[in-house]
Amino acid sequence: MIVAAIIVAAGHGARAGGPIPKQWQPLAGRRVIDWTLARFQTHPRINRLVLVLHPDNLPDWPQIPGVEAVAGGATRSASVRNGLEHLAQSDVTHVLIHDVARPCTAPGTIDAVLDALEHYDAVAPALPVTDALWHGQAGRVTGTQDRAGLYRAQTPQGFDLAAILAAHRGHPAPAADDVEIARAAGLDVVIVPGDETNLKITHPGDFARAEAHLWGRMDIRIGNGYDVHRFGPGDHVMLCGVAVPHERGLQGHSDADVGLHALTDAIYGALAEGDIGRHFPPSDPQWKGSESHIFLRHAVALAAEKKFNISNLDLTLVCERPKIGPHAAAMQAVVAEITGLAPERISVKATTSERLGFTGREEGIAAIATAALIKP
Repeated sequence: MIVAAIIVAAGHGARAGGPIPKQWQPLAGRRVIDWTLARFQTHPRINRLVLVLHPDNLPDWPQIPGVEAVAGGATRSASVRNGLEHLAQSDVTHVLIHDVARPCTAPGTIDAVLDALEHYDAVAPALPVTDALWHGQAGRVTGTQDRAGLYRAQTPQGFDLAAILAAHRGHPAPAADDVEIARAAGLDVVIVPGDETNLKITHPGDFARAEAHLWGRMDIRIGNGYDVHRFGPGDHVMLCGVAVPHERGLQGHSDADVGLHALTDAIYGALAEGDIGRHFPPSDPQWKGSESHIFLRHAVALAAEKKFNISNLDLTLVCERPKIGPHAAAMQAVVAEITGLAPERISVKATTSERLGFTGREEGIAAIATAALIKP
């Protein structure tokens, strides 16, 4: 199977309260949408990830490697169809359709749906209803409902791509979910066990419930990086991948990018993986003169291999000159491109040492970095 996940995030979610739609609201140190995307970005059996956004949000969405953003429609069903049409001419064979408001989905739930898709064209996770059910009107119980055979539906719901696309094309009316559309087209939908933690954020109180689950099973790591390079002959310095004009250059075995070196070591530190010297020994001539983005990309890939998401990076450059401020935004953009993080998760700033020490004497530049890593 070649699997794509479609994350539906084009709604307004008014019942959840707050000044902005629920997918953009903070949750356990990140946004709801960030947690939901991470569940599928790091899953080894998912080949593509499609994010369906409200057209108003699409222009502001940062380009994130591996996430394909498309515009949603007037209804949830229309948004899902837009995501399906985006995949129509691709080599994708199966699709998972998931609500952005379910940020706590466990890998086991995704695996259960994918395992069943090996044998069936339509699969959905669900939980049997265990509470008593009533009918009510005007604040009074007016009757009871037998709960036998009733289930609480969850997502992701999985389908053969061709089958669910045909079903959506033949069902222009709104629907509660994609199972309703699949069944209207005659598809047999198989139920797999859901998970109580796979809750959907609908009301204001759901944020606290979701946060409790996320904090409870997160592995949070903090790493520090420190690096120094001395000045020598040259007409520029490389800082965070940006060539900054200066009457001297930085000396080192590689391109001496002190900023990228500190960031790389911060990530390695959070992973308990030593430093750059462990992975790229200076005694090895193949790394002489290397561009330092190679080191940072390796650290980012190692974090992903260990199932960690990089939450944010913070870098301070210590020097009298050159002035960092005019170049900080460009440095931030380069680090964002290398790491795949959104620019607002990367801080690049500078300070002087008040003319004290080797940086104060302009003998070199120091860099201090911190990286926060999270395993959902």
